[in-house]
Amino acid sequence: MTEKNTQPQGKLRIQWYRSAIAAPEKHKVIVRSLGLTKLNQIVERPDNEAIRGMVSKIPHLLRIVE
Repeated sequence: MTEKNTQPQGKLRIQWYRSAIAAPEKHKVIVRSLGLTKLNQIVERPDNEAIRGMVSKIPHLLRIVE
């Protein structure tokens, strides 16, 4: 039952790589709601439609890390 993959199935690794200083307030709210607090921070979130939708709203601030 244990898998040899280092990344569990169903998880997204999201990196915040560009500052949100000049971004609209809605974009800043999305960054915070994903749990990101520092630049270049990487968080793991479940791979579902809600998280994918949040990331797709601000692709200029976030990237999905493989």
